[in-house]
Amino acid sequence: MKNVQISYELFVSLLRYHLVEDDDCLNQIRQGLEQKLDSLVRHELYAKYKTAPTQEEREKARQEYLNRRGVLDSFRW
Repeated sequence: MKNVQISYELFVSLLRYHLVEDDDCLNQIRQGLEQKLDSLVRHELYAKYKTAPTQEEREKARQEYLNRRGVLDSFRW
C-alpha cells in the first residue's frame, strides 16, 4: 500500500472538520484534496511516460501529462 503526504494545513482542516465538526473549512478541504488528486494523477502519467513498454504508449502518456500541466502546444517538442 502506498502512502500519500498532505500539507499540514490540510491535515489540520481535516481534523477540525472530523473532530470538532467545523463545517467552515469544508471548501479548504475540498480544494486541498482536489489539488492532491491532480498531483497524484500527474505523477502517475509521468511515471507511465517514463516506463511504458512501447513508444506509442510513452508518447500518449507524455501528451496527456503535458495537457494536465497546461503546457501550450507551442512549447512542446
